[in-house]
Amino acid sequence: MQTHRMKTKTIHIGDRVIGGGNPVLIQSMTNTRTEDVKATIEQIRRLEKAGCEIVRCTVPTMEAALALKEIKKQISIPLVADIHFDYKMAIAAMENGADKIRINPGNIGGREKVSAVVAVAKERGIPIRVGVNSGSLEKDLIEKYGGVTAEGIVESALDKVKMIEDMGYDNLVISIKSSDVLMCIHAHEILAGQTGYPLHVGITEAGTVFSGNVKSGVGLGIILYQGIGDTIRVSLTGDPAEEVRSAKLILGALGLRKGGIEVVSCPTCGRTKIDLIGLANQVERMAEEVLQEFPQGLPRDVKVAVMGCAVNGPGEAREADIGIAGGIGEGLLIKKGETVRKVPEAELLPALKEELVVLCRCEAAQG
Repeated sequence: MQTHRMKTKTIHIGDRVIGGGNPVLIQSMTNTRTEDVKATIEQIRRLEKAGCEIVRCTVPTMEAALALKEIKKQISIPLVADIHFDYKMAIAAMENGADKIRINPGNIGGREKVSAVVAVAKERGIPIRVGVNSGSLEKDLIEKYGGVTAEGIVESALDKVKMIEDMGYDNLVISIKSSDVLMCIHAHEILAGQTGYPLHVGITEAGTVFSGNVKSGVGLGIILYQGIGDTIRVSLTGDPAEEVRSAKLILGALGLRKGGIEVVSCPTCGRTKIDLIGLANQVERMAEEVLQEFPQGLPRDVKVAVMGCAVNGPGEAREADIGIAGGIGEGLLIKKGETVRKVPEAELLPALKEELVVLCRCEAAQG
């Protein structure tokens, strides 16, 4: 069953479209110095290969804003400029090719400066993402609600949206984030009932790859399951490519992303006689590599099972398209729950990859 999506306003970001029931797109952010054009392009290309669909770069200096022009020439996904404190950076970023800008109107210097940014965005048809984080909530709202609350975050965001609307511009995306998972969920539930703008969702400052994935999986899972969200970012303290991998898994688990390769594996037990943990991780990476051969995706999800023993491996893998089950120094290659042949342990991964590639090519040809 696919999660029902809330219909929001349609917004164009470069050549991508969000809102209006379009697929939820995956976003990440570079952690290179944007001024270092070569390093930034290399990282964005790696993110593209991983499945990133929109990328954000920080623009803290005029040198960074100017660098966007060259970066844009050498990437194939939309570029969002992240702006704080200086409205001139937002204008320069748009003049140098940013497909979208992210600002917090509360920290770039007052209404006149926001108006100057909006004027350039309107002239160029560039969407503005209005971003509010719990850590930047205004003092009057903290006093009004007795602390940082979901209600305060939503009020802050909508106040800023109203400011820009009053300037005659509604090409907007809203982002409200908190590192408090329950607060973030509640804030999105409130906001979704009060606006029709597309929402960029995420749990900010979620943490390391391990803890951040858990918090993001819980928070984003609940938010997205309610049909809320048009773009997502999994914020991790680590390699940005890990954010993309995690986002793809979250969307796939919720039925919001089809045409991937899903790897399922058993938790192991005392019957396991092969290095199942290492093998499962290798299979997961291998599946990602195989999927990169099909940039348009597959017509359906392909399921790969990695089971620890031959006792009930074939049965547990029955719902998978293809799988392996471990033995003593060898394993079984399985298709749709039926054993195809025995394979030496050292040859299990290559054998599985060969069969998977053939299967995916057949699916792609039929699709």
